[in-house]
Amino acid sequence: MKKLLVQPLTREAFAPFGDVIAADDSVQHFSINGGNTERYHDLASLDPGPEGRMIASIFRGQPRPLPFSITMMERHPFGSQAFIPLSSEPYLVVVATAGPAPSADDLHAFLAQPGQGVNYRTGVWHHPLLALHRVSDFLVIDRSGPGKNCDEVSIEPPVWLDLS
Repeated sequence: MKKLLVQPLTREAFAPFGDVIAADDSVQHFSINGGNTERYHDLASLDPGPEGRMIASIFRGQPRPLPFSITMMERHPFGSQAFIPLSSEPYLVVVATAGPAPSADDLHAFLAQPGQGVNYRTGVWHHPLLALHRVSDFLVIDRSGPGKNCDEVSIEPPVWLDLS
């Protein structure tokens, strides 16, 4: 079984798949509320798609034991999907570019640190939530609207995911 290399989540490495959502000096930020608050501005290109609207939900992910076998991927063909961690735990992100169903060789894995969220562009293939270590909550901003907005495919042969 092929082993997937896990790399750190950076804006540059993740750019083909979407946006990293994080408060750091590399993004536009400025003081508001009389100097009491720093606003990190416009961090993701959220896309509700045709006839859609953006909704906010909380997903509570159970920790995935490692090593873990990647056997499927999903995509949302009508809108983007953002995950912002509410827990102070790292988590894993597995993605493939938008387009035809991915193969094992098309997958990329990232280790997201606490405080780093991701926004999957419309149509980007990704694995469902991969929490590590303990139960973790995520604020999820995604599309609600007409049409089936979730496609799933099998990954054959499966890909082995581990941090070592």
